[in-house]
Formats: sequence, C-alpha cells, structure tokens
Amino acid sequence: MSAQIGRRSLLLSALAGGGALLVGWSALPPRSRTGSSDPLPAADGSVTLNGWIRIEPDGLVQLAMNRSEMGQGVHTALAMLVADEMDTPLSRVKLVQAAPQSLYGNVAMFVGALPFHPDDTEPGRETTTVKAGQWMVSKFARELGVSVTGGSSSIADAWDVLRLAAATARAQLLGAASLQWKLPRAELQVHGGIVSHVSGPHAHFGELAKLAAATPVGDVRTKDPKDWTLIGTAAPRTDLAAKVNGSARFGLDTREPGQLYAVVRHCPMLGGSPQRVKVDAAMQLPGVQRVVRLGPYAGSTAAVAVVGRSTWHAQRGAQALEIDWAAPPAGAADTKRIDEALEQAAREAAHTDGGFAFHTRGDVKQARAGAARQIESLYRAPYLAHAPMEPINCTARVHDGGVELWVPTQVPDMARAIAARVAGVPLEAVTLHVSYLGGGFGRRLDVDFVAQAVRIAIECGGHPVQLVWPREEDIAHDFYRPAGVALMQASLDGKGMVSGLTITAAGDAITPRWIERVLPSLAGPVDTPDKSAAEGLYDLPYGISHQRIAQVATHSGVPVGYWRSVGHSHHAFFSECFIDELAEAAGQDPVTFRLGLLGDMPRHAAVLKLAAAKAGWGRPLPVGQARGVALHESFGSIVAQVMEVSLADGRPRIHRVVCAADIGTVVNPGIVAQQMESAVVFGLSAALYGRIDIDGGAVRQRNFPDYKLLTLADCPRIETHLVPSTRAPGGMGEPGTPPAAPALANALYALTGRRQRALPLS
Repeated sequence: MSAQIGRRSLLLSALAGGGALLVGWSALPPRSRTGSSDPLPAADGSVTLNGWIRIEPDGLVQLAMNRSEMGQGVHTALAMLVADEMDTPLSRVKLVQAAPQSLYGNVAMFVGALPFHPDDTEPGRETTTVKAGQWMVSKFARELGVSVTGGSSSIADAWDVLRLAAATARAQLLGAASLQWKLPRAELQVHGGIVSHVSGPHAHFGELAKLAAATPVGDVRTKDPKDWTLIGTAAPRTDLAAKVNGSARFGLDTREPGQLYAVVRHCPMLGGSPQRVKVDAAMQLPGVQRVVRLGPYAGSTAAVAVVGRSTWHAQRGAQALEIDWAAPPAGAADTKRIDEALEQAAREAAHTDGGFAFHTRGDVKQARAGAARQIESLYRAPYLAHAPMEPINCTARVHDGGVELWVPTQVPDMARAIAARVAGVPLEAVTLHVSYLGGGFGRRLDVDFVAQAVRIAIECGGHPVQLVWPREEDIAHDFYRPAGVALMQASLDGKGMVSGLTITAAGDAITPRWIERVLPSLAGPVDTPDKSAAEGLYDLPYGISHQRIAQVATHSGVPVGYWRSVGHSHHAFFSECFIDELAEAAGQDPVTFRLGLLGDMPRHAAVLKLAAAKAGWGRPLPVGQARGVALHESFGSIVAQVMEVSLADGRPRIHRVVCAADIGTVVNPGIVAQQMESAVVFGLSAALYGRIDIDGGAVRQRNFPDYKLLTLADCPRIETHLVPSTRAPGGMGEPGTPPAAPALANALYALTGRRQRALPLS
C-alpha cells in the first residue's frame, strides 16, 4: 500500500479507528475540560459550579453524565470519583443527563490506525502511537464533540477530569465558607457534604453554592490516594435497587400519552429490499393502524414497518404482510465463499509480504533463513451477532417542528444527528432522553433503528411511536463482528526458541464502514487501514526479535460493526493458541514458555504469575480434567485466565476460571469482578456456540435456540484477582472477553491432544 495518502483519508483514519481504543480528551489540559461556572440558579434551583457539577438547594450534588449505563456499572463508578473528591456520600450524588455540548464529547471519532506524522503532512509507515492519536483528537474534538460509551474508556477518560471538576467544586465551597464566616480556609473541613469549623459554624453545600459559584478557584489539587475514602472500595451499585424493584427505565419501558407501536421487517437476504407490498391482510387485523415503507438509513436496508396499538398488534400485522423482495444488486453473500476468500487473501499476502504492516521489527526473512524449524497454522473465526437481551428499540415523536427521542444508545450525539437529518429539522430541535441499555456490546453504537423510528413517527401525525425489532430481525440484520482468518508463521532456532513471527490476517475493516453509515455527511466513501482489524496481533507483549504483523482489509459486503472487545475478541484466540503451539514445539510448559518471552514486560509477567499461582498451575487435577492458560492485553488492561475443563458426553464442561488482571487503579473492585464475570460468560458463549452462517444471502440463525448463549447450569465458578497498582485506570468492560476462547481451547488440547484452530470450539 502506498504511503502517499491524501489529507482527507489521513484525517479520517487519524480520528477514526476501531473500538480498540477510545482516546478522549486526555490530550487536553484537564482544567480546560471542566467547563465554566454560572452563578445564576437553574430552573430547579441548582447552582452550577463548573460544567460537570451543580449543587441543589438541599446540598445534593448533580453530576452531568455523558456515559450510557448498559450494565457495566459506569454510573456508580463515575459518581464515586465525584463523591470521594467532594467528601459527600455517594447517595448524595445525583446523575443528570449531560447536555449536547462539546464539553462532554469524549472522542472526536474512534482513533484510527493509519500512521501519520504530527505535522499533518507526512504520513509514515511506523506503528501508530497513542500520543499521535491523542494529538489529532485534541485538535478536532472540540469541534465535533461526540460522546461515545464504548471501548472500555469511561473510567480512564474521566479519571482526571471528573476528579478535578469535583476538587474544583470543593475548593469553591470551602472558599465561600471562608468568605462568609471570615475564617481561614485551611481551618475548614468537609465531611458528609457539610463544610464546618471547629468553632461551630457549619453549612451544607446548598447553603454555600451561590457564593461558591462566584468565588475564585485558585490552585486546585486532587486528593492524594492515601486520603481516598470511597475509591477502591466495593461500594454498592447506585442502580441496584431500581433494577431489583423494577423502577429502572429501559428503552422498552417508555410509555407516553397516545403512544403507538411499530415492528419492522427486512428482506431475508442481506442487502435486499421490498418491491411489491400487499397490505390488505395486515390492515384487516385488529389493532393495526398503518404500514410504512422505510428507505435505507444509516447503514440499514430498505424495509417495511407496521404500526399498531401494541407491539403484539404490530408484530401480527408485520407477519401478515405479503412482500416481494428484491435481491441485493451485488449478489448474495455466502459465508463458505467468504471464508475461502479470506484464507486465499491471507496466504497470498503472506507469500508476497502484502497487506498493511501495522508492526514490523527486525527482519523476518533473516529469521526464516536461519531457522532450524518452521511452524505454520491457519486460524479462523466466524461472524458473530451482538444479541443484547433488550431488543433493538427506539421511541420517537415528531411534532411542532421538533423531534423527541427516548432511546437506549451508546452514541446520543449521533442519534440526535440522524434524527435531525431524517426529520429535516435543526439539530437543536431534537431532544433526546437516554434510558438504561439492556446490553449494548457495540450494537448500540449504530443509529439505524433511530432513523427508522423517526421516519415512522413522521407518518403518525405527532403520536410517539415505539419501534421494536423482533429478535429474528435483530439476529438476521445485525452489524456483525467480522469473520477473520490469520496465517501464523514462526521460526524456531536450534534451541527451540522463537526467533521470528509473521502474522498475516484478513477480514473486513470495521471503522471505514461505520464512518460511512453513521457520519456520511462528514466522511463519504472511506478506505483506510483500520487498527481494530489488527489489534491484538500487532501489539503482542512477547519479546520476539523479528516480527511482521500485517492485515488484509477485505470488503465482503456483509454489514460489520464493533462487537465487545472488537478485534481482540478473536485475535487473542489466534495468538494465544499459537503461542501454546510454540511452547509445545519448544518442549516447555505453557506458563514457563510465556514468562521466558516476557522479560521486558514485568506487568504482563506479574499478571500471568498471579493467575497461575491462584489456579494452582502445575498441581494435579482430578482424572479427566485439564488446564489451559491465556494472556492478553486490551483497552489498557492486562488479563490472564486459567481454565479447568473436562468433557461430559463429549462436550466441554468448564469447572473453574481463574482470572488475574492489572487494570491500574481500581475504583470499585466489586464492579470489576462483575465485569470480569460478564466478560468471561460472554466470551465462553462465543467460544462454544457463536457463529453466524449466511447461505444465499440469508442468515440461518434466527433466535436463541440456534444462536445459543451459555446457560446458568453451564456457567463455571469465576474468580477475579487484581494486581495492586497506582497507575491510572485502564478499561474493564471488554478485557476479560479475549482470553476466554484461547484459555478454553488450550485446556481442551491438554485434555484431548486435539488442536482446534477454528471457532466455535466443538
């Protein structure tokens, strides 16, 4: 690939990589990200101290929340940062949806993979660095102001800015008390949301807020870790009670006066569209009100929706429609042919040193020439659906020149933008309410269903309309985790040590397709290297002298999107299973072999040692059981997993999963354990059952009976052990998923002697 790439592609790729790494405002000075205060009270009587913190009259602290809660516990963890820094109870921090302002944009876009020079003129071919990506984001983030919940970035991105915003608010409150009581600030203290002095004066935050807003801030420092009282504790989740008693509001819980309901039907063939639609049978059914044809919006294909008095009425009407479907103009997708094409692309690129080289070190040809032995294996992974438990839905009302949305989304700003475009109204005329998400996993990074809901609402004369995708529509018309292959080649010297490593992967690039459908007015056609298509391969921690890691970006025509842990989700399977193969070739224990390659990576070695020790690696297991291990870094966190498995009636039975992780500073260890357990179960579901098969353009899987998830009866015991750290936090929502498949596969090999190089595992 030529290094001469135009400025437009350079900019897009610099700002728009995969979900692998969401770099937010961390390149900007923290103070510039706290926003300004406004001494005028808001409508509810609250007073703004900065862009993140407002104080209500009774002293309650309002925190502007720019992240979506989809079960990961982010609302609790972010509130903990503020509560600790302000010395107020966690129960006294109230979350309010952040306004659509650039202040709350955590990314301009997804940070891309194309290497470039910081002078924006000379793109090179060196591996992309985080610093370079942050430089581009800092340059453009203020203009775009896009808020995204994804990439396990919520805590890492907010770590400095929220603590500083809270510390600034605390300093203002102390300053106000000092002025009001004419006492030295140094003699005042804050505890439980009360500012006081030993001589007697005291006041809660609400009594000081108005004066505090007009008080100079001065020099502000966040707390020393030794003074933390909440950070690092397993504080109960703030959303727990509402989710137990049923008062929590998800998208599907939206109920507005006069609300109607809609159900969509897409062509059974991916990319197909409706031609002739007979509506008579549907319209004769009780409760059915209208049929709406939908154009292609934000990556969705043309479809038909039925509107009714309830979801049941609409679904019956949708099933009664008689539709003649037109096949996609480019022909029918077929996973068998796609898989063959991926293998051919990887082998050809490996033979010719083709593909985009995301990472090179030394000279792999020299390593091959001097090798005593060569090892080569081809690994495969299928398409996967997201299948969040809450079906895809959006409620929209279009009236009086404006749009109101109630939607579970990971990208509220993009949801507003697509709604404005479909309705033909200014962006400021769109009001959006973000509900709890019943799972996201990357599916709700897209806004196709938002566009459809707005289009249906336009036809419904001002009534709010709740669009729901039946499960069959969701699984058969997803933006899938791409299928991929990787040709793994290693050179071993006479001592069995790995001297060279060549990895040539092939698969669809996600980010260019995502940009095209979500930001078409900005991007247009995009064709750039995509870091998410190679992450987890080009950034391996192992000290191998000669490496070439390349990826061939294909375009299969199958709609693809970000799936929990993105490229890491299958690349960890490729790399960690191959590392086990190399350990066997070297005649070494898998843990010992890895440690020998981690001499310059002490954090990785510490995580691996902790997992091995806690799992009792090397100690005998009951007859018929075996262990497997995997180590992988993603989203700023390092995770090792050891699995203990057996076979029951010829099927894998996982008994125990021991997880060790270095995620930097831990905000809430209880939530971290929950996230790890969720990620392991998610990863095992994919490893054992996950696959999307496309035959003649149609997805064969339709619902959970044929797109299986791990059941409670099959769930193993999961242990989480954390390496103490003073580093800034890394991500946690996704890093537990990538090691699950290779740890299981390596355990099955130890048990059966049969190496499996394709997912799902039999």
